[in-house]
Amino acid sequence: MFRPVSYAFRNDDRSILTLDSIGYHKIDNPAYSFSGDARPDIGHVIFQYTLSGQGYLEYEQQLFPLPKGTGFLVKVPSQHRYYFRNTEEPWEFIWLNIRGEEANRIWDHVIAQEGPIIRRELDSPLLSSFWSILRMISEEKVTDKFQLSVQVYEWMVTLVRTSNHLGGESAKPMIEKAKRFMKEHYNRPITLDLLAEHCGINKHHLCRLFQRLEHTSPLAYLRNRRVEAAITLLRTTDLPVQLIGQQCGFDSPSYFGKVFREYMAMTPKEYRTKKLEFPYDAIYYE
Repeated sequence: MFRPVSYAFRNDDRSILTLDSIGYHKIDNPAYSFSGDARPDIGHVIFQYTLSGQGYLEYEQQLFPLPKGTGFLVKVPSQHRYYFRNTEEPWEFIWLNIRGEEANRIWDHVIAQEGPIIRRELDSPLLSSFWSILRMISEEKVTDKFQLSVQVYEWMVTLVRTSNHLGGESAKPMIEKAKRFMKEHYNRPITLDLLAEHCGINKHHLCRLFQRLEHTSPLAYLRNRRVEAAITLLRTTDLPVQLIGQQCGFDSPSYFGKVFREYMAMTPKEYRTKKLEFPYDAIYYE
């Protein structure tokens, strides 16, 4: 294991991907805190990974603990803050900061896959690749920007490859949890904030994952379930149309009528009476 060490690289070349800084550190000072919209060094992306202890990341109005085996991805500048709290165990971590348009694109891709927090084992290919770069710099004294660019790009390819493998699989249980909640509680006034809280995830990330895996938004999925329930009640009960709208989670009779017409090209009352033309007791929107 390395002793605490850090290296920074400065050049004006924007034609290639460049390494901004890299290092291994151990922090026990609660004054350690960095805000992404209030630091002088801008124009790079950050990967930071916990080896032991724990730090914290504030991101999009949500607090994420950073225990062993977790890392985060952020851009500078952006609205985030990562910091250490005064605990018995120091926060031991590694970091890698990169400059270049390709780095920004890859950060966007991985965050869309996994969110700002990523989880990798200590012996994962991503961590092995990191240690190879750090050894190259500290032991072999490599400082050439082109050599380092190649190594950093290979590290980012590993990040993308493992993210593509993990992102979809790890997100499926969360998305299924959201879908199940909406199916069971479609009659409640469900908001994105409520749904995200139920799933334990940031609402913006939930929307990105839902769109990627379900090809629709959470609220559109919820609206489908409400219309399905309304269609069934219209055909299988004698409940008043207004009451059916309320029981299916629609705020008002006018909104219920508007949404229903978008789906069926007729009012709820018309659908109820047109049994010959539309002989369905249930319709499913999948």
